[in-house]
Amino acid sequence: MTGFNGRTVLVTGASGGIGGAVVRQLAAAGAQVLAGGRSEAELAELATATGARPLPFDVTDEDSVRRAIEGLDLYGVVNSAGWGGDIETPQDADVQVFDKVMAINARGVLLVTKYASREMIRTGKGGSIVNVSSQASLVGLKGHIAYGSSKAAVDNITRVGALELGQYGIRVNAVNPTVVMTPMSAWYWGRPEVGGPFLEQMPLHRWASVEDVAAPIVFLLSDGAGMITGVCLPIDGGYTSR
Repeated sequence: MTGFNGRTVLVTGASGGIGGAVVRQLAAAGAQVLAGGRSEAELAELATATGARPLPFDVTDEDSVRRAIEGLDLYGVVNSAGWGGDIETPQDADVQVFDKVMAINARGVLLVTKYASREMIRTGKGGSIVNVSSQASLVGLKGHIAYGSSKAAVDNITRVGALELGQYGIRVNAVNPTVVMTPMSAWYWGRPEVGGPFLEQMPLHRWASVEDVAAPIVFLLSDGAGMITGVCLPIDGGYTSR
């Protein structure tokens, strides 16, 4: 895998666990990283630690996305911004929660892709987009009606994006991680009665780390993945192979 030689890569959700790990690994590989997110304080802290440039914006607001991205000479994008919503069944789902999950996880990916791809086409140098999806888009998980639906939408945005943008030398892929024990997930998956049976069904019998997810993302952004596009890559310890 070659280095990034100063190529500019935008990472949304950079203040989160996976997004932050991606920023650190990209910076170490020589990329110029734009750390996107809503918390200016957290982005500033990450920038101090990594040399990334903070880029505050809201992925659910089209004007905010457009203002942040227009004019950037982008090589790559990592759509890592996300929200888990609530654990709900179809019969008791809160539609307002569903709409918010879709707005952040799916519509946000579409909006960032919309404006970033325009700039990537303008520069004429190709590039790579990696969307952070989930194993919840590949198999049914109880209680994940909103989250799983949003990530299934991300997978389709990935496939259609690969078809539409390939003519410009832009690759579009997704990664589909299992549970990463971040604060966003620990409140549910950290319960022994929930996490124990889940891990028993996973061949590797462990949770993913943020580094486990970030490394494949960095690979998919790199020239080493130059013939890979339209792929939704499980990073799930074998869970979806059952």
